[in-house]
Amino acid sequence: MANFSKPRVPRFSAEVYQNTHLPEGGREVNAIVTVTATGGGTTGETPVAGFASPSPSGVSPTAAPDAAVVIMVDSSGSMEYPPVKMRNARDATAAAIDTLRDGVAFAVVSGTHQAKEIYPGGGRLAVADATTRGQAKEALRKISASGGTAIGTWLRLADKLLASSDAAIRHGILLTDGRNEHEGPKELLATLEACAGRFTCDARGVGTDWEVKEVTGIASALLGTADIVADPAGLAADFTGMMESVMGKEIADVSLRLWTPLGAEVRFVKQVAPTVEDLTGRRTEAGPRAGDYPTGSWGDESRDYHVCVRVPHAEVGQEMLAARVSLVLPAPGGSPPQVLAQGLVRAVWTDDLVASTAINEQVAHYTGQAELARVIQQGLELRKSGDLDGATAKLGRAVQLASRSGNDDTAKLLAKVVDVVDAAAGTVRLKAKVSAEAQMTLETRSTKTVRVKK
Repeated sequence: MANFSKPRVPRFSAEVYQNTHLPEGGREVNAIVTVTATGGGTTGETPVAGFASPSPSGVSPTAAPDAAVVIMVDSSGSMEYPPVKMRNARDATAAAIDTLRDGVAFAVVSGTHQAKEIYPGGGRLAVADATTRGQAKEALRKISASGGTAIGTWLRLADKLLASSDAAIRHGILLTDGRNEHEGPKELLATLEACAGRFTCDARGVGTDWEVKEVTGIASALLGTADIVADPAGLAADFTGMMESVMGKEIADVSLRLWTPLGAEVRFVKQVAPTVEDLTGRRTEAGPRAGDYPTGSWGDESRDYHVCVRVPHAEVGQEMLAARVSLVLPAPGGSPPQVLAQGLVRAVWTDDLVASTAINEQVAHYTGQAELARVIQQGLELRKSGDLDGATAKLGRAVQLASRSGNDDTAKLLAKVVDVVDAAAGTVRLKAKVSAEAQMTLETRSTKTVRVKK
């Protein structure tokens, strides 16, 4: 079993990258905000709300980890074809259970056209230790493949179970091998809307008979990750990696707060690394001219956000604060939220053409990465619909962008769908035959980005 210690109080920092100069009449300000959380906890520092103070030695005291996890395993009839798929799913779940730290609350759910608690049962969560981990792995033997698929029922049960815990980190891991055929899209959407903000969820599709948009949509709505595990033999390693990531989370419910001055308006807020995720529509008002955008749970990690603000007209020589970006954590009892880090986005009007037309390297890079994700998805849709010329143009542009930005992983995935004639020019030919695995892997991972090369 992996050995994890109690996470320590994280420190947050925010760095802003932008060209502050606008030409005469310029109204749009773009900035990349890099947010970094690192494990901390030294003697005498002020603890983040919701965390125990570190011990005098600087090492966190031993205490039950503040996390709860529900693993949802697809056990519909299709999981028996081939039989190794269900066996690998059981083994993967057992590996994830072994990765749980002592003290973490957890449960295992079997998902078909309905959801059933496999362990511990009774509408409750177990507390991880050597005994309960062993019992949970033994209970996996009860899972047999039968019935249909209604993913919304699995998520609703997970939400109910996680709601019984007061843990700060509430997380789900969901595995499916098929389409959500026993539930309408509107039902699943309603479930996702009800669960959003209550827990995060990583979603995985095993094999190639599932729907990419369903799995990525679940992860997107619940601020988790999505991926394909084409070969069931890879499930154990993937589940272990997911659970290790969950065990590394230190703080939950962090929001990116954007304040803008009178007359300015937010055009969009997007996470652009490690994946592209548009957060614009998830804004909740947070006082006069301020809005919060959810970012979910954090461990030791760094993420990049693209903020675009439209500012009022100003004359050459004027300067203004276009936006104040803060990382905030809700405080208990209606107290003001705790500000974890802050950065400023500025605007300065100039008649210096060189200064005003320079494009910040970070902004240019991530604008290209967002376009890369978009044209891959568009190209694959056009290919499915039979528009081969349109698909060739879009996927050619994707190859060009991947090459230009150094996104080698995406370039390799694209090369399984198109023959690359000239990467720099974006000249490609569609392959006559493309495996379902190659196409689904490219679509699922299309939003993964690379950072600017230093």
